[in-house]
Amino acid sequence: MSLAGEIAQSIAGMSFFTALRESGLPYPIVMSMHLSSIAIFGGAILMTDLRILGFAMKSMTISEVYKETRIWKRIGFSIMITMGLLLAGAKLDTYYDNPYFQIKMTLLFLVGLHALFFRPRVYKRAEEIDSAPKVPGVAKAAAWLSIVLWVGILSMGRWIAYYERLGETPGTPASVTHQPPAKQ
Repeated sequence: MSLAGEIAQSIAGMSFFTALRESGLPYPIVMSMHLSSIAIFGGAILMTDLRILGFAMKSMTISEVYKETRIWKRIGFSIMITMGLLLAGAKLDTYYDNPYFQIKMTLLFLVGLHALFFRPRVYKRAEEIDSAPKVPGVAKAAAWLSIVLWVGILSMGRWIAYYERLGETPGTPASVTHQPPAKQ
C-alpha cells in the first residue's frame, strides 16, 4: 500500500472517525449540514457572481449584494468546511484514491487561489466597480471562473459516491477484499 493509503487508513481508522462513519444518525446529520451549508454559501456566492455579470438583482449595486451576502458566506463557509472535514476524515481510506475526490480537492485549492487573487482586485473594490461606467473585465472573469469552479466542485462532490474501483462490486465498500467465486 502507498504512503498516502496508509495515512488515509490511519486517519479514517481513528476512533472518532470510525464512530462517526458507523453511526446511525450523526453521519447523515453531518452530511445534511454539509449539503445545506453548501447551498447557503454557494447561493450567496452565486448571487454575487450573477450580480457582477449583470444577470440578476440589477436593482442593487454590486457592493450592496456583497455586503448583504457576506455574513451568509461566512456562516455557510464555516459549517461547510467543518462538516466536509468530518466527512472526508470518516471515509478518507476510500476517498484518497477516488479521482473525483482528487479533482474536488484540486478545485477547492483553485478556489482558494481564486480568492487570494480576486478578493483584493474585485470583491474588496465593489464600490469602485459600482461607480465605473461598466463592470471591468477582471470582475467578470472572476465571476465566471467562480461559477465554473463551484459547479465543478459540486459535481465532483456528487460523483464521489459513484466511483467504482476495478474489480469492486457496486455498492460494496472498497475495503472489502473480493475473492473469486469458488469452482464448482
